[in-house]
Amino acid sequence: MKQNNILQGNIYKNIMMFFMPIWFGTFFQQLYNTADAVIVGNFVGKEALAAVGGSTATIINLMVGFFVGLSSGASVVIAQYFGSHNIEKTNEAIHTSIAIAIAGGLLLMLIGIPFSPMFLEAMGTPSDILTYSVTYIRIYFCGAIFNLIYNIGSGVLRAMGDSKNPLYFLIIASIVNIILDIIFVVFFNMGVMGVGIATVLSQVVSSILVIIALKKLPYELSLEYSKIKLKNGMISEIFEIGIPSGLQSIMFSLSNIIIMSSINAFGTDTVAAWTAYGKIDAILWMTMSSFGISATTFVSQNFGAKNFKRMKQSIKACNILAIVTSIILTTILMIYYKQLFQVFTKDEEVIRVGAEMVKIMAPAYFTFVFIENLSGAMRGVGDSVIPTIITIMGICIFRVVWIIFVLPLHNTLQVALYSYPISWVATAGAFLVYYKFGSWFKRSCVKKGYEF
Repeated sequence: MKQNNILQGNIYKNIMMFFMPIWFGTFFQQLYNTADAVIVGNFVGKEALAAVGGSTATIINLMVGFFVGLSSGASVVIAQYFGSHNIEKTNEAIHTSIAIAIAGGLLLMLIGIPFSPMFLEAMGTPSDILTYSVTYIRIYFCGAIFNLIYNIGSGVLRAMGDSKNPLYFLIIASIVNIILDIIFVVFFNMGVMGVGIATVLSQVVSSILVIIALKKLPYELSLEYSKIKLKNGMISEIFEIGIPSGLQSIMFSLSNIIIMSSINAFGTDTVAAWTAYGKIDAILWMTMSSFGISATTFVSQNFGAKNFKRMKQSIKACNILAIVTSIILTTILMIYYKQLFQVFTKDEEVIRVGAEMVKIMAPAYFTFVFIENLSGAMRGVGDSVIPTIITIMGICIFRVVWIIFVLPLHNTLQVALYSYPISWVATAGAFLVYYKFGSWFKRSCVKKGYEF
């Protein structure tokens, strides 16, 4: 098998070489919904802009996020077996992961298509955007299988050190999405329906490309349709790591649903600003997520290879690189926020509300580095339960308590938003303490039978 640089060479250089394709890939993945938002915001109106973000985005993240979180378990298992050169188990994990993607996609369709309108109404989605929102989200869930095949399949490739092919696939799919957005919305006047169809078709393209890449792996690892099965033993290994991550994603989304419900109460201008802001600050989140994926992959393979010194060097390097990058991006956002919002809308009130969001949330972005990287590193050695508990308590439950008990005392958008930076700071502190003094590494070594 071809040797990658995860197990050898300059750690900073190799992390950046692995990170950059993931970052660019995530960037182009963001273009799916960002292109939708830009086009409907400029050619349809702020109601349509609010519909393709806001409540719909929160529900999508809730349902899709669980399976994407679950796929992190597959990535860790594959990376550990690949790092230890266990070809048979690596092959089994690959085929089980794709089976999970197909089964999960079918389940999302069965739940998402009929029940999304009920979810949107329960969140208090403004009446002037409800019809748009229902149309968009139902079309989106029609492509759930393709979405999960791409996300889980690209996770499989990255677990084995290939972060470039997922990037190429997303570039192609994003270009397809933008072209179809323009054709369906600008020329055919299909509005929100058009951007929904464009998104699904582009996801079909990315899923086909990732399947082709998996079939082109070395013979002993190549994807074979007849081997795509849910194998009990491997499912247990994947679920042990992936389910806590999936539950964490659900809790994130549930807390965001509660916050989104409170934001909906402030009206369409605020929802539109929140939608635009979500597309803008997604650049930072995708950066942190990409460093987190890098940390997980480097830690997983080096842990599997019993190269513990390099494993810990990888964690330190990811933290340093991510902090520097987050400070640069935060500075750019705080200086050029108005120009960034104008990409989505020229409405002055929407931009004014968006400026409040930037002022409150952006200064604390750097603290999320420790949450993303340290939890990713701990998942890499197989310790996912306690990091999940820390995240759920420090971010999800804290925000819910804030919205239920603090917000009513002074019911303003600013008070609702403060739940974000405060929760980041508290949770980052908890992760630093657990990383320094917890038994996450020792416990994982004992479980694997490794000497440490």
